[in-house]
Amino acid sequence: MKRILITGASGFIGERLARLFLLKGYHVTGTGTSLIHPLSKKFREFDWVSADTAIEGNWQECVDDANIIINLAGRNIFRYWTKKYKKAIYDSRILTTRNIVNAIEKGKTQKLLTASAAGIYGDCKDDLLTETRTPGKGFLADVCKAWETEGLRAVAKGTSVSVMRFGVVLGNKGALPLMIPAFKLFAGGPLGTGLHWFPWIHVKDLEKAIEFIVENDGLDGVFNFTGPRPVRQKEFAGALGRVLHRPAFMPAPSFLVKTVMGELGSALLQSQRAIPENLMGAGYPFLFSNVDLALENLLGR
Repeated sequence: MKRILITGASGFIGERLARLFLLKGYHVTGTGTSLIHPLSKKFREFDWVSADTAIEGNWQECVDDANIIINLAGRNIFRYWTKKYKKAIYDSRILTTRNIVNAIEKGKTQKLLTASAAGIYGDCKDDLLTETRTPGKGFLADVCKAWETEGLRAVAKGTSVSVMRFGVVLGNKGALPLMIPAFKLFAGGPLGTGLHWFPWIHVKDLEKAIEFIVENDGLDGVFNFTGPRPVRQKEFAGALGRVLHRPAFMPAPSFLVKTVMGELGSALLQSQRAIPENLMGAGYPFLFSNVDLALENLLGR
């Protein structure tokens, strides 16, 4: 039986992945700061280790036991970025990844899938972004660069490393529920001009693409985890309005977004027209190829 370690297993994506692999017959160990995990009582093959993975500790023994490591640990970015919280965003990702790689035994056959984000590209206007694009500038870009650098150190130990650059994950948790209330109050619309590109992915495609990489050899390197048909933020807002049967004509002016959300607001106005060239080239069959299908599946009646 193959053994998977998932850091950040109590999060939106981590819990879903833990359940997916348990149902496929894997033994799953999850780590996170929660004291308990709901899957512990439902699956005999699930072990929960409560730990702050940004700090070295006994939890690192789980790294040696795993055939596959899926690294998702990281503080939620959808909060106001104070200086203290920016440090927490950085440390939770970079230090966790450093601790994982430090615990990997050189020469042992293991597979590491480590998260990153499309934010690594910075603000790229209308440029089409494949995985070969060089990193951009800004806080999120700097976090992602350091995050990936730590994960890729495992290559020197003989580990197969796959870097997953997530777009905005659409699901019942995460960013999407934060957008819906304004639309239901007939106050929804694009952010700023809405002309910036919005990298999105349905959570089910994210899960299945991770499963695809786990279960197929040779899929190492960098992968954009974004939908195959990118849209501008204005188009996304229009699609969300249609599914919710609400108008989408109330834009949030750029100055207001930046004033209310601070540096996070500026990041949300960046343009990333990312496409999943490497996933498509590897043969992954997307379930939701356009944003209308994705939103209809998640929110349609």
